[in-house]
Amino acid sequence: MCGIVGYVGKADSLQVLIDGLKRLEYRGYDSAGVAFLDGRGLEVYKTKGKLRDLQRILPDPLPHLRAGLGHTRWATHGAPSSTNAHPHHVGGVAVVHNGIIENYHELKSRLQAEGHSFLSETDTEVIPQMISGYLKEGLSLRAAIEKTLPLLRGSYALGIVCEAVPETLFAIRKGSPLVIGIGERGYYCASDVPALLPYTNKFVFMEDGQMCVMMTEGMEIIDLASKTTIPVRDKTVEISWTPAMAEKGGHDHFMHKEIFEQPAAIMDTVGEWIDNPVRLLDSLGICADGTSGVKRLQIVACGTSYHAALVGKYMIENLARVPVEVDIASEYRYREPIIDGGTLFMSITQSGETADTLAAQREAKDRGARALTVCNVVGSTSSREADAVLYTHAGPEIGVASTKAFTAQMAALTMLAICMGLGTGGLSRRDADEIISSLLALPACVKVILAGDEKIRKLSGTLTDSRSLLYLGRGINYPIALEGALKLKEISYIHAEGYPAGEMKHGPIALIEENLPVIVVASLNSLLEKTLSNIEEVKARGGRVIVVTDSPVSLGNKADEVMEVPHTHPLLSPFVSVIPLQLLAYHVGVIKGCDVDQPRNLAKSVTVE
Repeated sequence: MCGIVGYVGKADSLQVLIDGLKRLEYRGYDSAGVAFLDGRGLEVYKTKGKLRDLQRILPDPLPHLRAGLGHTRWATHGAPSSTNAHPHHVGGVAVVHNGIIENYHELKSRLQAEGHSFLSETDTEVIPQMISGYLKEGLSLRAAIEKTLPLLRGSYALGIVCEAVPETLFAIRKGSPLVIGIGERGYYCASDVPALLPYTNKFVFMEDGQMCVMMTEGMEIIDLASKTTIPVRDKTVEISWTPAMAEKGGHDHFMHKEIFEQPAAIMDTVGEWIDNPVRLLDSLGICADGTSGVKRLQIVACGTSYHAALVGKYMIENLARVPVEVDIASEYRYREPIIDGGTLFMSITQSGETADTLAAQREAKDRGARALTVCNVVGSTSSREADAVLYTHAGPEIGVASTKAFTAQMAALTMLAICMGLGTGGLSRRDADEIISSLLALPACVKVILAGDEKIRKLSGTLTDSRSLLYLGRGINYPIALEGALKLKEISYIHAEGYPAGEMKHGPIALIEENLPVIVVASLNSLLEKTLSNIEEVKARGGRVIVVTDSPVSLGNKADEVMEVPHTHPLLSPFVSVIPLQLLAYHVGVIKGCDVDQPRNLAKSVTVE
């Protein structure tokens, strides 16, 4: 949510801020702005709307800058408007902010009583008001910032520039993600790595309670609690992502590109461990018996990652015979979870910065659990705070609706389940080799499905006028029904619900009416006959049945339309079943004219509660 880009260096163009903000559009926003110092004082431009609206009001040609900030805002306090857009500037101080200042009402009232006049409805404006007030009292900019920060309750990532200190940029983190980029021509800060990939691959991931002071001649990171300087070299991480990974690469949308990148994401994620699974357990601190005293596993995630967690539960319980609980992160942290010495906690998060997931991970660690995270971003908060990390290798995912991160998460969980199964004895070497062989064949299976993209697009055109869809699945494919429904809701704004097919008679069957589209995931496994029976129930009530299956011959004439997928090992069927549902949602959204990469009201990383 929201996006920050900052730069200080040797007279780069304002375009560096605009380009960075464009690469953060996936985070979701409703207004945009920039503030910069170009030798003539502080200049601020901001507006409601998209970056193209901001670009219309910028000076031409774009000025060179010594230091500057850019921001895309996702409204929380105050409606989307030019006045509420960031940066907020008072007395020569400009501030951009991600997060929420929880006590801003109290601070605003105090400041108004002291004679401060406010222009916006935002919580952010209290920050430049306080800093500028302390500057008038004679404090230095750094001292004014350090006096302001302890008064703020809540979460924040801040970027601050001041016309009195023209070649300096301050970046502060508490609870909201912020990365520092170290480039050849200067220093950068941003909410996320993709914003800065064209300029550097060297990053420092800021931790809570840290302030980075960037100047044209150098930078330092200060721990605000101890007032000590942190060695930057020790904290610098080189990221292997390339700028091209954050481009569309000839596709109309990032979502379409990322759907087509899934064969590589699956292979890159399992490739590190496929030849020597024991090393995976070693790296995670799980001993060779597959458990290291683990009596149960608690998995916590949000959204699409939660659906990956449900697939992981089926796999781990089936192969390792270790009981698994799966919780939605926002519920877990408030339900007084029971954690004992035999509990292993696992979070699943693409970004490693999801607020609810991080809070759940911290809650579990505070209660004595050992924490493992499945994450896509090296150096992210979740990866730093966890005891062990199982990285996915999906590359940057720009589309708001997760696709390749989902299959990469399932790939990582599959490897973990295989390794734990071999360790506990729940899985024989022969059966493990069979699953691994099928896992290695998955990229080719996915490519076969992707080759049928045009056929799925034509089917999608028949669904655009639907008011509602029902998705059904059984066993390990029930989470795929949930994920298919979520994708359609996110991308096309059509109501959709996913259910276990066995729950039909317990309520959902009341929804079936003439021509209601019902999408059924029916894989060739031990539950296929029961799923076919559910299809009959839908047909008997006039529903329109669309089936994703690797066994079309089993359907007879029961389906109105079939999306055929290659057969694979039953435990790996989610990998092939989800691809047509992703494409279906994508094409329905495109045909309806929806912004599939930036759906309304959604953000890629939900970094506030």
